Amino acid sequence: MDDQVAAAKRIEELRRLIEEANEAYYVKDSPTISDFDYDNMMRELRSLEENFPGLVTADSPTQRVGGSLSRLFSPVRHRSQMMSLDNVFSKEELQEWFQRVRRMLIQAGNSSESIEFVLEPKIDGLAISLLYQDGLLTRAATRGDGVVGEDVTANVETISEIPKKLPASAGEISLLEVRGEVYMSIKSFEALNLQQLAQGRPVFANPRNSAAGSLRQKDPNITASRSLSFWSYQLGEIEGGPTLVTHMETLNLLRELGFPVNPLIKTASNEALIEAEIERLNLRRHDLPYEIDGAVVKVNDLRLREILGTTTRAPRWAIAYKFPPEERVTLLKDIMVSIGKSGKATPFAVLEPVFVGGSTVSMATLHNEDQVRFKDVRPSDHVVVRKAGDVIPEVVGPVLDLRPKDSKPWNFPKVCPSCGGPLVRDLGESDHFCVNYLCPAQTVQRVAFFASREAMDIEGLGEQRVQQLVERSLVRDPSDLYRLTKEDLLGLDKFKELSATKLLTAIENSKTQPLYRVIVGLAIRHVGATAATKVANVVGTLEGLLQVDSESLSRVDGLGEVIANSVVRYVTDPVTKGLIQSLIEVGVGLSKSVSDEEEIYPQSLAGMSFVVTGTLSGFTREEAERAIIKRGGKVSSSPSSKTSYLIVGANPGASKLTKAERLGVGIIGEGEFLSLLKESR
Repeated sequence: MDDQVAAAKRIEELRRLIEEANEAYYVKDSPTISDFDYDNMMRELRSLEENFPGLVTADSPTQRVGGSLSRLFSPVRHRSQMMSLDNVFSKEELQEWFQRVRRMLIQAGNSSESIEFVLEPKIDGLAISLLYQDGLLTRAATRGDGVVGEDVTANVETISEIPKKLPASAGEISLLEVRGEVYMSIKSFEALNLQQLAQGRPVFANPRNSAAGSLRQKDPNITASRSLSFWSYQLGEIEGGPTLVTHMETLNLLRELGFPVNPLIKTASNEALIEAEIERLNLRRHDLPYEIDGAVVKVNDLRLREILGTTTRAPRWAIAYKFPPEERVTLLKDIMVSIGKSGKATPFAVLEPVFVGGSTVSMATLHNEDQVRFKDVRPSDHVVVRKAGDVIPEVVGPVLDLRPKDSKPWNFPKVCPSCGGPLVRDLGESDHFCVNYLCPAQTVQRVAFFASREAMDIEGLGEQRVQQLVERSLVRDPSDLYRLTKEDLLGLDKFKELSATKLLTAIENSKTQPLYRVIVGLAIRHVGATAATKVANVVGTLEGLLQVDSESLSRVDGLGEVIANSVVRYVTDPVTKGLIQSLIEVGVGLSKSVSDEEEIYPQSLAGMSFVVTGTLSGFTREEAERAIIKRGGKVSSSPSSKTSYLIVGANPGASKLTKAERLGVGIIGEGEFLSLLKESR
């Protein structure tokens, strides 16, 4: 009983920590733990819930299994369940799996002394099922939720390595299901990004995301242009043909039939050999022409597999050994502090550039004073930098053996590096803030954000140009943009007659932006595009925003007391109230709110929730969110168990993709998103 009480307490704590980590990482953009630590917490939670099944609840982070299906592809029911794999992260856990397999076989009356295993590289791609009937490829489907997948036959047929017809040697095989991994080689990935750069488009994040997005295109021509590849790793079903008794025999058959089978697949008769091969594979992973994220160990004998069976989600006869996050050691040259648009002071590490996790890293956030103190990293330290496919690199800690003898702990500065004003940390807070609203660094960030695509979308006004304007005292807040003259701009570096005219025209045109964009540009705490749209619908104009009260706002569905109070604090503060009045004076925010548009859209996305990541070619992110909201859908900043789809553009956030896959959220590209919108017209 005491064990269950302790387990219940720990389960509650883990669920809270995981949800807090989700909030910090995906909502506040201020990660408190690494993905590696997050995975460890999830593993511990799963283990506790397995040991104490009475404590499992429907809202636990572990209870979302499988994936949602895109409405743009026809559903396909797999002939047999397409399972995922359980993971282990250490040799000790791998040994536990070996022991579990042997124990189960002994209990079933079989000798465990002569078990042969197969080791395969774990390809970082997308699982696919290929069905051949009478020698012809008749269907290709994604894993989906394991029972029902998506029909992507037309796209898979563009992959040259996948046979469209079985050779004559197939003989009497009347039905064949082949399972494997669609992936993008590193060479193809690099070529694709060079092409993107040449066309002035954003580059893609990594080969895995590129492969997944390329395969799930509505237009097969796009898939065909992406040079996808394929490795087969399992025979799902066969009717007719030879009798097969081992996994290696099935792979040899697939190879004879023309399917690519990875040449690194090996057999081993004991655990020690398997562990040695895993270590060897890990050491050479960077030399491979494709990305892998681990190794898969399988029982070779098909009869023993039948005895071992499966759980509801994974076979007991196979396990995935996940490689540790990629880490490199480099020099921490300095610790500096950046000032954001809200005045938040964030320490960051200036690093000797190091290639890790697929990209060169020269800076990494250190989050706040407590994190620096906890990790005890100091300038001139050699530090471990980890980047396991994440967008955000992490400084893990110092290599103490390499620390200089005269090293001293780093102290958080007391004054702002930009304005010289005090940096204040309130009681109970983890962050420092520059409290000088007129701080030049804050001004640059606020004005740049106001002009960004997310807000007023003033083309040609990026952070560097804003920096020029602030340094020359031409701009002190966003309203000053509308008072700029051609003479002001021509006095700045790299401005000519044409560029000055274009920028002034873009600034003037931004006055007609809908009110919600103006409210986004004000950078009110807790108010993003979705909340700004709701506020705009209530207040109508910037004049109305100055008159709003928290009670009327808090009654609006999706706003609530926290957002309402934040808005009211902003519009009543003398400085920010003055900014709103100045914007009104120059003619900004006078138009009606976006809800007054004449066109009425059918609420075809009602009850659905979306998250947008990456760059869309036909929309800004805010335009995509508006299109969803108009049709009754909801938009969130990060995937959750309630998310219907993650919309993925170019260069998406790997963390959001990983989270969506972990939760089983449907992932669609821009083409699929457009089709959803067209269906609702």
